[in-house]
Amino acid sequence: MTANTDFEVVFPEWYDQRGEWEAESKGWLQGVELHCSDGTIHSLFFYDPVRIAQDLECEAKLGRAYIAERGLIVIPEVTRSSVLNAISRLVNTGFFSTSTSSNSNDEPNGAPPVLDKRMHIPII
Repeated sequence: MTANTDFEVVFPEWYDQRGEWEAESKGWLQGVELHCSDGTIHSLFFYDPVRIAQDLECEAKLGRAYIAERGLIVIPEVTRSSVLNAISRLVNTGFFSTSTSSNSNDEPNGAPPVLDKRMHIPII
């Protein structure tokens, strides 16, 4: 099996220089999408280890001793370069291949979701 290396990372529209600073400061970034050449779209949620530990502690106090997010990826720091590096490495290892993960589109009949305008950043 070969990994799908033809993909595009789409950051949320608001993710500009200030958004990048805020995400790194908060330790999480939601709304990143991985668009694969086969049409599969994976919604990704990035956490850093400190923030996920804090959130887990808060959830545990509320009787929910877990963190579960579809597409959750923990990286050392939530920066654009860390996000792109993690996605690239995961794609190259086949992590997102359709034979090992389900289509993340939640639309009936596998129809792609309607996407609003976002900043598209291709990985080269």
